[in-house]
Amino acid sequence: MGNGLRFHHIGIATRDIEQTKEYVKDLFEVVDITETIYDEKQDAYLCMIIVVDGTKIELISGEQVKGFVAKRRYLYHTCYETDNIEESIKKFQEKGDMIISEPKEAILFDNKKVAFVMTPLGMIELVEA
Repeated sequence: MGNGLRFHHIGIATRDIEQTKEYVKDLFEVVDITETIYDEKQDAYLCMIIVVDGTKIELISGEQVKGFVAKRRYLYHTCYETDNIEESIKKFQEKGDMIISEPKEAILFDNKKVAFVMTPLGMIELVEA
């Protein structure tokens, strides 16, 4: 599986996306910020920030992250891009990892499929290339 996954972004849980955008802009040289959108399929408000070195930081707010924020656990997930999301899911399942969310289209990623897996490395989001 190692060669098939490429780092894509980190997902940060936040109570207030606008406030967190400003925080990131104060710390990093930001080259792009998407509009904040609501994705019904993900049931979350989302925004992607890209910093000068190419690192992507996704900000997530809404019901699904309230528990994380309440516990001050802001690192929500790590995302990896894959050429074949179904094959990657199968490999995670073979390792005994739990699929949290089956593949579905994500507005923030131009309707590419995403899925979430709980692993010993924490929650991983997969996004299909």
